[in-house]
Amino acid sequence: MPKVNTDLSVEQREELLRELKGRFEKNTNRHDEIEWAQVRAKLEADPEKLWSLSEMERTGGEPDVVGHDKETDEYIFYDCSKESPKGRRSVCYDREALESRKKHKPENSVMDMAAAMGIDLLTEEEYRELQKLGDFDTKTSSWVKTPADIRKRGGALFCDRRYNTVFVYHNGADSYYAARGFRGSLRV
Repeated sequence: MPKVNTDLSVEQREELLRELKGRFEKNTNRHDEIEWAQVRAKLEADPEKLWSLSEMERTGGEPDVVGHDKETDEYIFYDCSKESPKGRRSVCYDREALESRKKHKPENSVMDMAAAMGIDLLTEEEYRELQKLGDFDTKTSSWVKTPADIRKRGGALFCDRRYNTVFVYHNGADSYYAARGFRGSLRV
């Protein structure tokens, strides 16, 4: 895979930081006791992570701080868009699933897109933690990191929220739907 230019212009950087700060201030319930100045300092010190956040934003993820890992001193961002990010839908689970399709192949896979963006796919546990912060995926669904034993049998997991309950389901890893995308996480 060719090296992607991860440089943001000064204008792009400042616009992204303004957007992230606005979302941070609007959704304080997601990150009690975390100060924006500390988050911003970490972001400014790591241009590649800032680029990854710009990719999350560009694809409709609306990334926001959801926690702070005190052991590693990292701030944790999740995609917090109300529905699964629009720019990351209609994709199958991974490269193997994509290559196994004989007809009507999607343009990309979840795992390839996440890797290219420099982010991790949410696990089922992380997805459930996100749902404690609001009602997400009430009309869409999101692929989640699938355990190896399920994946080797051809399956993959996805989650959504219906009837005020978070559900986890399975599907063939090669399936894809217009209303299913994926949510990512990033540690800075």
